[in-house]
Parts: sequence; structure tokens; C-alpha cells
Amino acid sequence: MSLTFPVVVALFLVFFILVNGIRILKEYERAVVFRLGRVLPKGAFYGGNGPGLIILIPFIDKMERVSLRTVTMDVPAQDIITRDNVTVKVNAVLYFRVVEEQKAVLNVENFLYATSMISQTTLRSVLGQSQLDDLLAKREEINVELQRIIDQQTEPWGIKVSAVEVKNVDLPQEMLRAIAKQAEAERERRAKVIHAQGEFEASQKLADAAGIIATEPATLQLRFLQTLTEIATENSSTIVFPVPIDLISSFSNPKKKE
Repeated sequence: MSLTFPVVVALFLVFFILVNGIRILKEYERAVVFRLGRVLPKGAFYGGNGPGLIILIPFIDKMERVSLRTVTMDVPAQDIITRDNVTVKVNAVLYFRVVEEQKAVLNVENFLYATSMISQTTLRSVLGQSQLDDLLAKREEINVELQRIIDQQTEPWGIKVSAVEVKNVDLPQEMLRAIAKQAEAERERRAKVIHAQGEFEASQKLADAAGIIATEPATLQLRFLQTLTEIATENSSTIVFPVPIDLISSFSNPKKKE
């Protein structure tokens, strides 16, 4: 039996409502619904604000999806002049996520773009107050300070910044050469200090040995005999050396028994 025109219209309207009035949100998505331009509070419409099935009224309700997953944003390299007047190029990476979807939609036009801009300006401001040595050596402290400031500024947008990491610090070639010379001079200084320390310890040992020999003359004779033994092992040359008189006299004039 053929369908009448009213039935066809009714089926079309049902199909249209199903297509335009039903939304399915994933586990990490939330909905912000506007009814006649006014935002609906959470749970004020069927299905709440997600996840799962959301039913809207066609032509009356408008929905915006907001993802709650952590976003990894690359902060472009910024030209920065440090406190000690060194020009560097620094880039960073930002980790954040939406914690209040209505604030992210209502309080800022584009929270991704706004977060990117505030990250760039904060990066220039914080690093511009640091010296080059601090920028290279105190990276963790700078990361914590950047995270604190950016999170404070994005909190009205319903965004939580979990971490900020400075990636690369590009230095001018002149500064790289200066740092290399400084590192080389530091290594030479340490080598000289170690060498001087070794000479000092060796001189102390020699002084201790001289004190022992001064109190025990026999040790000098034993050292002399040891030297003779070491020289005797070399057969490639003839060595002439004087024999100490004290050593000979000890054999030629033995002490008389009392």
C-alpha cells in the first residue's frame, strides 16, 4: 500500500530529527549546548554533557564539542634578550588540558590560539629576566616558573597547564666560541690545581722520607744498595759510580767487641 503525503512528511521529519538532534560523544569529549543562544547548565538536557548519547532540539539547540585530552603544543622559537644582553632563540613545549568545558567556550574565543599566544609572551618575559648562565644551568627552575605563570593566566579559561619544558636554546656563534674558550680555560685551571696538589703531596712525602733518613743513617746505605741492584739489571751500558767511604769503612773497620 502506497504511503500518503502526510505520512511521508512525518517520516521525513522523524528522520531529520534523528539525524540533526542526536549526537554521540566519545569518552574524552564533553558538550556545551546553547538553546536559543543561552548556554544550558550541565545535565539540563537529555544525556547531560557527555559522554554518550546527546539529544538536541533541531534549529533550537547548538552544541560545541570540547576534548578533555591533554594537548601537546609546540611553542615557536622566540628571540629573547637575556638580562646580561645576550640574544638567544628559545623554543618550548606546553602540556595542558581543558578541565571546565563551559569556561573554555564562553570565556575565550579560541582557547588553543589564546593559550599559544600567552605561552609565547610568558616565555619572552620570564627568560628576558634571566641571565644566560641561569638559562643554561637552572632549566628546571625556569620550567616550574613558566608553568606557574601560564597556569595562573589560563585558569579563567578552564585550562590546566600540567608542564612546560624549554626545548632548545640556540646561541650565536660568537657566544658559542666564548663559552668554548671559557670551558677550556676552566679545564686548564683544574689541571694546574691537580698538578700543584700532586707536587705538594709528593714534597710532603719526600720531607717525611728525609726526616726518617736523617734519624737512621742505615736507611741511606740500604737505598744505595737497592740502586746498585737496579743498575746491575741493565747490561747495555757501563756505569762508573763512587763508593761511599762510610760503606767501605763499615766493612774494613768492624767494631771491636767489648
